[in-house]
Amino acid sequence: MKLVETFAEFKAGKNIDRPTMIRVLEDVFRSMIRKKYGSDENFNVIVNAQKGDLEIWRIRKIVPDGEVTDDLKEIAISEALAIDGDYEVGLECYEQLELEDFGRRAIMAARQTLVSRVSELEKDDVYKRYEGREGDLVIGEVNQVLKKEFLIIDDATNNELILPRTETIRGDHFRKGDIVRSVIRKVELKNNQPVIMLSRTDPKFLQRLMEQEVPEIEDGLIAIKNIVRLPGERAKVAVESYDDRVDPVGACVGMKGSRIHGIVRELRNENIDIVNFTNNQNLYIQRSLTPAKISKIEIDEATKRVSVYLKADQLSLAIGKGGANIKLASRLTGYEIDVYRDQEEGEIDDVDLDEFSDEIEEWVIDAFKKIGCDTARSVLNLSAEELVRRTDLEEETVVDVLRILEEEMKD
Repeated sequence: MKLVETFAEFKAGKNIDRPTMIRVLEDVFRSMIRKKYGSDENFNVIVNAQKGDLEIWRIRKIVPDGEVTDDLKEIAISEALAIDGDYEVGLECYEQLELEDFGRRAIMAARQTLVSRVSELEKDDVYKRYEGREGDLVIGEVNQVLKKEFLIIDDATNNELILPRTETIRGDHFRKGDIVRSVIRKVELKNNQPVIMLSRTDPKFLQRLMEQEVPEIEDGLIAIKNIVRLPGERAKVAVESYDDRVDPVGACVGMKGSRIHGIVRELRNENIDIVNFTNNQNLYIQRSLTPAKISKIEIDEATKRVSVYLKADQLSLAIGKGGANIKLASRLTGYEIDVYRDQEEGEIDDVDLDEFSDEIEEWVIDAFKKIGCDTARSVLNLSAEELVRRTDLEEETVVDVLRILEEEMKD
């Protein structure tokens, strides 16, 4: 009998090794035998997974007619001769059973059991394929576009993976058939179903892209010490060279930006700052605030806070659009960074905050002075969000002060 006729889908297309499939088939049919005969002790189940053949043999000892005491183990000589005319008393009788002998209901039950067992094995196989691979880069094709996620078919395994929209970069607009690169963020079992979650926002995605583009990283000459990202906006990468002849920043950027440009395009024009890692914290913090130039730094190791002083024209560079640069610098270095305007003698085109005492209450002015902002421009150079955080003033108060100062400086 041909398994391929009744159980066609189990002959090919399954990611299950042949010995395991044979074992499962034997178990399923032995279970069917036990249900019909009460025991499978005197039966052989032979599966040829290559051809899709199944043979079930019943083995019983031949005894004289009328002396059968156990139907499961013995067969009368007259019955044995009906199977093969050469049989004699005392020999073993081999009787081949047909699948149809078990009845349609038994066959359908066996088929359902087989479907269930193979499904469980496939789930286990998928989970094992991805278990422990968090952070690995995968390339796949968009199979379905859903409201909250994209279903991606992994090119390497043909398995379906999930890319949540929350793990995509602003500007990612994928359609069915698009090729997508991402990293495995999480592998888990939910209700006994393997779920492989992907991400394009994880810092490891940028790390894997850099490993592909920069041979020195792959070869171990350059190490990525830390990566922080605001996906789609800005990223900072600290790198270190283990070879004095290799400039880590230059190697990562490439000739005329050749290496970094491809990564930037993949990340939807995410601005990537590559900085040289150092154990000198003062220098590391200065580098983390690139492209701003620092005048002076004061580090408080006890509180992990840093006061950074810059010239007026460098403040906006240090803070960055929406505070992005200073946020990433803080995360990269592990220090809470506060920026202050460095006072210069003879500076003009600015007004002391005390000059606004008729419009701004004195305690509010004192709050700004405590964070190093004692002139109009030193306040205006910081965002409302930053001022609220550092002064603990109400947002409404800060916004009102900014309005007053902006009007004065326009005049």
